[in-house]
Amino acid sequence: MTTVDKVESEIVSGKPGKVSPRQLASGGLVRYLPLIMLAVIIIVIGILSPNFLTARNAINILRQSAALGLMAIGMTAVLVGGGIDLSLPSVMAFSGILGAMYMRDGGNPVLAAAIMIVVGTLSGCINGFAVAYLRMIPFVVTLAMMNIAMGASIWITESVSVAPINQGFIDVVMAKFSIIPIPVIFVAIVTILAQALMKNSLFGRWLFAVGTNARAARVSGIPTTPVIFGTYAFSGFMAGMAAIVVVARLMSAAPTMTASEPPATGVAVGLGAGFGAGVGVGAAGAGAKAHHTGRYRGVFGRGYPGRSCRTEQPAPRLSPRPIRSRW
Repeated sequence: MTTVDKVESEIVSGKPGKVSPRQLASGGLVRYLPLIMLAVIIIVIGILSPNFLTARNAINILRQSAALGLMAIGMTAVLVGGGIDLSLPSVMAFSGILGAMYMRDGGNPVLAAAIMIVVGTLSGCINGFAVAYLRMIPFVVTLAMMNIAMGASIWITESVSVAPINQGFIDVVMAKFSIIPIPVIFVAIVTILAQALMKNSLFGRWLFAVGTNARAARVSGIPTTPVIFGTYAFSGFMAGMAAIVVVARLMSAAPTMTASEPPATGVAVGLGAGFGAGVGVGAAGAGAKAHHTGRYRGVFGRGYPGRSCRTEQPAPRLSPRPIRSRW
């Protein structure tokens, strides 16, 4: 039993016993440190800029963070499975550009949205096939896909923004329910569904088992290869969904619309893993907070670049039982 688990069990049982300050900090305060820092930053900025703590500005931030939240949810699924996906922003830009070019030439906005989703999902399937079936390193595979998608985006557009976009597409995607934009509500719904699937579904349990120890999961009979493949396919699907939101918000598409997305996506997943936040930059908490006590802290703590964030530990050696004769 780790220190954090010991503290949690003592708190739940109502018998704290003797807990040192270091154990208390590691078990309680540290878990909510990102949330505390975020609150402090918001308060400081609100004091320095009176217009920051307004409903209009909050809604604007949520609308801008909707696409980031969708990509963070997809990234979380990959990280829970022990992998990493660096190609999310570039795949999002590439799929958005293809859909925007189709609308620019007079195409149906519904088919354009379908093109974005299909292109993103296919890119994720390519990553998943290379990682799961060809046993390639996730970091290398997704880094290559990132460069391929970005290069293809620049080549197709010749570094020129794709515009104009169908106005009906923009009006539908960026519509509001009362004062809340539809993309923000959609991210909240996806976050809740992802949380429920991670905690209650069979695939979610398999995913945590594979991410914790893929070899032991394989010995236990879990289909590790399809599970890993599914995480990358889901990540690509979320990139396509994010492309729909970004193209509608910017009313155009360009390769440069993902200039800050790679670090921002990682920060979003990190914040979500830290305190399980919901919408916006913390949307990754849908999968990162796998338990109500936030026990999925091993997404970053146990992974390291040399193993491509795959927490493979040697499986326990199974000694065969002696066969006893019935006669």
